[in-house]
Amino acid sequence: MASDAELAAQDKRPAHENRLESTEETIEEPPSHRWWALAVIAIAQLMVVLDGTVITIALPSAQRDLHISNADRQWTITAYTLAFGGLLLLGGRIADYLGRKRIFLVGLLGFAAASALGGAAQNGATLFGARALQGLFAALLAPAALSLITVTFTEVKERARAFAIYGAISGGGAAIGLILGGALTEYASWRWCLLINVPIAIGAVIAGTILVTESKASKPAGGSSYDIPGAILGTAGLVALVYGFTQAAKPGVGWLSVETISYLAGAAILLVAFVLVELRSASPLLPMRVVLDRNRGGTYLASLLVFAGLFAMFLFLSYYFQYNLGYSALKSGIAFLPFSGGIIVTSGVVSALLPRTGPKPLMLIGLAMGAIGLATYTSISDTSSWAASVLPGELLMSVGLALVLVPLSSLALTGVKDDDAGVASAVLNSTQQIGGSLGTALLNTFYASAVTSYVAAHHLSPTAFNPLAAIHGYHVAFWIGVGLIAAAFVAILVLVNAGNDDITTQPGVAAGA
Repeated sequence: MASDAELAAQDKRPAHENRLESTEETIEEPPSHRWWALAVIAIAQLMVVLDGTVITIALPSAQRDLHISNADRQWTITAYTLAFGGLLLLGGRIADYLGRKRIFLVGLLGFAAASALGGAAQNGATLFGARALQGLFAALLAPAALSLITVTFTEVKERARAFAIYGAISGGGAAIGLILGGALTEYASWRWCLLINVPIAIGAVIAGTILVTESKASKPAGGSSYDIPGAILGTAGLVALVYGFTQAAKPGVGWLSVETISYLAGAAILLVAFVLVELRSASPLLPMRVVLDRNRGGTYLASLLVFAGLFAMFLFLSYYFQYNLGYSALKSGIAFLPFSGGIIVTSGVVSALLPRTGPKPLMLIGLAMGAIGLATYTSISDTSSWAASVLPGELLMSVGLALVLVPLSSLALTGVKDDDAGVASAVLNSTQQIGGSLGTALLNTFYASAVTSYVAAHHLSPTAFNPLAAIHGYHVAFWIGVGLIAAAFVAILVLVNAGNDDITTQPGVAAGA
């Protein structure tokens, strides 16, 4: 037993030091290995981020090659983002208990295998299944990677540098994905947009085995609990919701059909059951205290709505560039670059402004700019030029989104207890993935319905691509996207009341990480 003097000395240590020693099992890593380990983790994160945008440029080619319908094409995106966002909290819990390095390596290997399956797909169902598997393994990989940085870099300045590098990879990866996706699709095949992950992942596994140090959290006294029922109910509810949207987009089905209503009603039941399970669970995936806080709740709702509306731009502009303007896949990727560049440049300015202004004014201005930028796309036509009709909207949306995303990551931790910090950050990332999934499905449904109505009203052939019908569908989808971003504006206006003295700036909590 410890002596009284030893116990007294222990009690005088900062509380967070006692807590860290009781919940973490780590092996001290040689200083020279830390930055090499970061390089491996950053490469893995880049692969996950790339996968979100590289497939967007490749989707028109994949749809033609695999004969995927307009109603079903959104599953190429939503199968990934639903599995990723729906299982992200569970993935973080598994990594904490089983070992972050171990789960990081498992995630890499699984992601490589799923990418190989998707690259070899001969039909839409196989591609959708492979994308869902990619999302599942990304849900293991991403939280493990973030946690590994936290436990590898314990010195404050080094950790800040590490997360700055990690954040730059996350932000710049989207732009790289657009260019890489265009180049691979144009000069090789859309399949290489998935197959390229295989050598990257295998290389990262080999390097990670050597360079990354294992760490894990100690299991609680009652044993580890992963809340499997909560994970199943939450993910199943979201899948049913997206499937309901998809059914509504199919010709001859619609919103009032038995199939659509059944899936939407089933989704509501499953999601209500998920909330009830979380309220009663001893170790919930999503503690309700985290989301019921006024500021955090408003932040999560706004994040969900913003990313739902944002996907209107990526999905439908990609088709507009390639189908209506006749751009190559590479040229389409380059056409998106000002958007990514604008976010990266503006984010640095917003970080300096945030402590002075507080989050709410920046977010309201950003959401207004984002809605106006997206609304400019409702005037595009087959004769529009990129510089006059697309570029202004991209710049407005990029600046606006940066004004929103930087405060979001701070508000996600406003007033949160230390024990809930990881969950609060993971919920923010989940809302972004799930918002993208639901937005893509919903907007694609309205697009398909608008095109069908236009074709019928103008007595056109329903089997051939009609540029004017597609333009009409884009316009409808863009207006729905504007409505979603406007709803996010209302959520921030009504719910958020945090000032500049209340925000939390903690390295390692980065939107979209």
